[in-house]
Amino acid sequence: MTNYEQFLSRAGIGMRESAIRQMGSVLSQSVDMVSFAPGYPAEDQFPWQALTEIARELLDGADGAVLQYGPTRGYKPLRDATVDIMRTRGISSAVERVVVTTGSQQGLDIVARVLLDPDDVVLMELPSYTGAISAFRNVGASLVGVRQAPDGIDLDNLDEVYDRERRTGHRVKMLYLVPNFQNPAGLLMSLPKRLAVLEWAERRDVLILEDDPYRDLYFPDVSTEAETRPVAADDGAGRVVYLSSFSKTLAPGFRVGWVSAPPAIAARLELAKQAEDLCSGAFDQRVVYEACRRGLLAQHIPVLRAHYQMKRDTMVRAIHQHLPGRVTWTPPRGGFFLWVALDGLRGQDVMPFAQARGVIYVNGSAFFVDGSGHEFIRLSFSAPSPARIEEGVARLAAAIADARVATPATAVSASPASRATR
Repeated sequence: MTNYEQFLSRAGIGMRESAIRQMGSVLSQSVDMVSFAPGYPAEDQFPWQALTEIARELLDGADGAVLQYGPTRGYKPLRDATVDIMRTRGISSAVERVVVTTGSQQGLDIVARVLLDPDDVVLMELPSYTGAISAFRNVGASLVGVRQAPDGIDLDNLDEVYDRERRTGHRVKMLYLVPNFQNPAGLLMSLPKRLAVLEWAERRDVLILEDDPYRDLYFPDVSTEAETRPVAADDGAGRVVYLSSFSKTLAPGFRVGWVSAPPAIAARLELAKQAEDLCSGAFDQRVVYEACRRGLLAQHIPVLRAHYQMKRDTMVRAIHQHLPGRVTWTPPRGGFFLWVALDGLRGQDVMPFAQARGVIYVNGSAFFVDGSGHEFIRLSFSAPSPARIEEGVARLAAAIADARVATPATAVSASPASRATR
């Protein structure tokens, strides 16, 4: 038998399956499984009728470019539309700064390939998004965690970690942040802290990669639009590379996101994308552009806010009912996720019992680059119906009870900087 391991690159050997994607294979094995694992949008909230009408008009054959190769940087009217969207968020960008990507995950990948050398240090929130962790690890970067406070990244710890890495001779090149309803913890970074992070990056000569897929999904009962002002909106020195996406607000199947970067970096991102896929799908981009041009997206987003707020409330009520005093959490003010701390158990201890009961989630340790986080689990409330959310939490409560009987008490406890609160 041929030993194919000998042909793999170091990067190929080091690649690991996404913990979130791994749960997809579990879900496919049971038709009755309640899945709190992937951060999928609610399919019943896709604007099916309006999108069908747009697609029918685009596919009438009048414009062959709809199904043709397109520019690597993306369909120009769509790039203009992203500039307008960023303007509503307070960001002053320009079309020459924008590269349309095949989902924001591709944005993470090409940013990593353009900006990071092996062993360059990327500072990551503890916890942080697994897709970013994978993209940075695939290029051999060194990922170093920074604690979070209830209002976002811990600035004192950020400086301590930076100084420690510099003393050991490492180059700290980038800070990766998800300031709005962070995946997985759901935290909303405070406005003063956003300004302080910008000042810190300028002082320390570090780039910020701001990932902002959930910005528009703030909940009307507790959040205001002003609180979601991106870090990039106050970036006067060109320190921020900004990522966003239409996946959470329109439909992820179109795989359309974008990067806004200083022109010198945007030019290199274009070259990296040329090698990766030549261009994102022309038809997908045209559908998304028409959704923007016709006002569909702007009309749809408030509906989504109310819908996901209702689902968050459903999950919180179910946890109060079925798990009183047995877990702690931070009620998110937007986004898709509830970040739950187990009392004396690890997520991996509970998982086999959860699967047996017909419910799955993502273990918190998948989101920590320092090997910690075993006491956490991430529950996504975005995709299941309210009835399935209630059923899933009841199953989870039974699974936790099963695990407590079967598993000896452990010393697992949340660190003060990352502990969830009720």
